Amino acid sequence: MTSQFLANVYLNELDYLVKHKLKAKYYLRYVDDFIILHQSKQQLIKWKEEINNFLNNKLKLELHKDKTKIISMHNGVNFLGYKLFYYFRLLRKRNINTFRKILHNKIKRYKNNQLDKEKLLSSIDGWFGYAQHANTYNLRKSILKEVSLTKNDKQTTLFGY
Repeated sequence: MTSQFLANVYLNELDYLVKHKLKAKYYLRYVDDFIILHQSKQQLIKWKEEINNFLNNKLKLELHKDKTKIISMHNGVNFLGYKLFYYFRLLRKRNINTFRKILHNKIKRYKNNQLDKEKLLSSIDGWFGYAQHANTYNLRKSILKEVSLTKNDKQTTLFGY
């Protein structure tokens, strides 16, 4: 948390540059990861150079050469565990597969009385909080169907989804 806070304070000047001086309409930043969306590749090339100069001269930072790319949104852009497209957002398949493995392990532990119901539900609810920021309604619904704790449990009311 401290490093996130310090990154936000230190990179506040970058946010100001991108939003107010470059006037980028679609700018997202989380700690030291950021993306800028624009329809013009030439504009993005120009902004990339300006941002790089600003980071080098003002903040004594560098853009990561391997991670700094100008790409088309047609195939989506990976950002913070999501795959962003023009009009929707998906979870990365790797994140879904990892969660399913963890969930199956926790269900097994629950059925063997090695994990209590509250911890299992809390884990699912936490992941749903993350997943709901993407187009995952059907995925979450199928996970709820997979999780059958007892005959009396009403999963949909437990999670509020």
